[in-house]
Amino acid sequence: MIDFDKNIDNFYIYTFYNCLSIENHGSFAENIRKNARSLDIIGTIILTPEGINSTIACKKASNLDKFILNLEKYFGKISVKRSESLKKPFKRLKIKIRNEVVPSGTEVKVDTSLNNYIKPEEWNDFITDKSVIAIDVRNDYEIGVGTFAYSKSPNTKNFREFNNYIKDSKNNFKNKKIAIFCTGGIRCEKASALFQANNVKNVYQLEGGIINYFDKAESTDMWEGECFVFDDRVTVDRNLKAGNYKQCFACRRPLSNDDLKKPQYIEGISCHNCHLEKTDDDRKRFTERQKQKQK
Repeated sequence: MIDFDKNIDNFYIYTFYNCLSIENHGSFAENIRKNARSLDIIGTIILTPEGINSTIACKKASNLDKFILNLEKYFGKISVKRSESLKKPFKRLKIKIRNEVVPSGTEVKVDTSLNNYIKPEEWNDFITDKSVIAIDVRNDYEIGVGTFAYSKSPNTKNFREFNNYIKDSKNNFKNKKIAIFCTGGIRCEKASALFQANNVKNVYQLEGGIINYFDKAESTDMWEGECFVFDDRVTVDRNLKAGNYKQCFACRRPLSNDDLKKPQYIEGISCHNCHLEKTDDDRKRFTERQKQKQK
């Protein structure tokens, strides 16, 4: 548990979402932007007809609390997962208007009536039950950084592929309970709805995601590795401290210390994951940007 009155020089990070049906979701954007800037808040806020999904940061936790209170006027009660960072986790504030809280490539909407949450304190026992299949709904590059022991990977490059994974794997789910998890919980909200749309029952999700598990579980020993996060920390460990990974500028994938030693890695230009994916024009552009950074 983080003592938010102790580390006054750190950036405090709030991760949260709330799923509810919203009309004219884009109309809130300018008021939210003005409020965030007045409080020196940075990060990403995604507004959709299904609700809000966000990670924000500030050097003052009290400013973040004020901002959340203002958001609750539009989005109802918001549950926040808190962490901190010694480094600035975002470069600026971004507010994005989207059609889904998580892009799924389907018309399926989040169903807030499912109420299928497993508390972090109960998660370890739940996923070790022989009748349970634990599925990591995140992308393959995130799972490569760390995941729960004995969990299954859907081998998806992005969440738009997850619905096809469910369709292809339905026979494996018969007479089983499905335990799903993701970083902060929002992808599990969408994944739960996708399972339901495909007539797969007995699906449960880790309440608040991996970040909430790190914060509240009595033991986090079931977790192996670090957890990828969508900010400049790149990964966090089980204590919610910045991890040991860097990020490739070209493809945004996480890189271990061993990855940084591979011949395909050129800082700011390429890594072993993307050196064959980028064009000569891409590399020229990245090289020029790297030169500008070094001036």
